Amino acid sequence: MAGITLDAGALIALDRDDRRVIALLARSAETRATVTIPASALAQAVRRPDRQVRLARLVRQPTIDVVSLGRIDATNVGRVLAASGTTDVVDAHVVICARRANQAVVTSDPDNLRALDPTLTIVEL
Repeated sequence: MAGITLDAGALIALDRDDRRVIALLARSAETRATVTIPASALAQAVRRPDRQVRLARLVRQPTIDVVSLGRIDATNVGRVLAASGTTDVVDAHVVICARRANQAVVTSDPDNLRALDPTLTIVEL
């Protein structure tokens, strides 16, 4: 794997000082592996940016790739949702980003992601 993709649950866990997420991020930093954060997941996790210091610090790191939900990804998200019969745009964006980067997804909600892509490598919190 070439790094990890974080969903909103992982970002919220980081904000709550979850040691598992902190360890995964530390390992990624040591190896200079890319950490992918779909912008949609970031939007779901940000509530009080002035108080979410860990999250704000994370997104400023040079090995962090915040991926916008542009035209191509939006179209692919729609395709994933249609194929799975589900409706969560953020989860589908996480799947698209992880697939493209060939990364495992760090999540607190593996069932929703497996419904979208049962072949996805998942690190459950």
